[in-house]
Amino acid sequence: MSATALQTFMISLLAAGIASPFVMKLLVSLKSRQTIHKDAPETHQAKAGTPTMGGIIILIGAAAGMISAGAWPMLILLVGFGLIGFIDDYIVPRMMAGKRGLGWMPKLGMQVLFGLAALWSFNFEPWATATGLFFILFFTNAYNFSDGLDGLAGLLGIFMAMTLFMVLPSSVPLALIGGFIVFLFFNAPPAKVFMGDVGALAIGAVFGLLFFQASIGDSMSFVSYVSSSRFWIMAIWSLVMIAELVPVPLQIFSVKVLKKKLFPYTPIHHAFEKAGWPETRVTFMFVMVQLVCGLTAVLMIRELGL
Repeated sequence: MSATALQTFMISLLAAGIASPFVMKLLVSLKSRQTIHKDAPETHQAKAGTPTMGGIIILIGAAAGMISAGAWPMLILLVGFGLIGFIDDYIVPRMMAGKRGLGWMPKLGMQVLFGLAALWSFNFEPWATATGLFFILFFTNAYNFSDGLDGLAGLLGIFMAMTLFMVLPSSVPLALIGGFIVFLFFNAPPAKVFMGDVGALAIGAVFGLLFFQASIGDSMSFVSYVSSSRFWIMAIWSLVMIAELVPVPLQIFSVKVLKKKLFPYTPIHHAFEKAGWPETRVTFMFVMVQLVCGLTAVLMIRELGL
């Protein structure tokens, strides 16, 4: 029998809390340390050497909660994308000198594989499977870009999960929240650990599937899906993730083709730092925008009876 929503949250919180000191010791012993890009904002250079892969704390809590709730497709995403992140964060940099992580092609290939494995159990129509996979890939990379500022990814994740729980009959968001709370104890300024790809890719993938479940409603075709009110309302919920991801490929294209930058820096939260905003102000602004977007989506769905 599946656990109740409260039980799922408490199981996640307790599992993450019990595991957290052991994970922190393990990360120190593995010498899993943050590397800062030379072009990153100057204030970030002080973060070099901070342990990364702290997202394992969240994954342990979320996995325990998902198991108790019987959310097996979500667990496939969490474990599969967490494995990709671990290879990217730890295995490749230590086995291949000079490489910071996986190349984009093998990473994308593994993401597609685990995404399809999770979607297979839903027996979606082909258009829905393809669309769900797109959003898994979109959110896994968008959420990954949000990691790096003290508290940002964790706080965004809490408000994203909280508002999803308000519109979706699923305990999975609560499984995430339990892990986020414990992680933020270590990630609050000044951060003692960062989430790393092992956490951010996995959590972003879960958010992608949750977004699709929350937005699909009764859609019977791709056209009816993208023209539905529920889809566009959930797009409001996604605005911060859109802002984190979309400027990155645009910046790459502009630099390679037009030989100039469209933005001072990407991901976009770093552009505010480049403009002189303190890191804490950037985090506060992004988190408040996510809260407003999330609550707006919840209230619109409830007001329209969707």
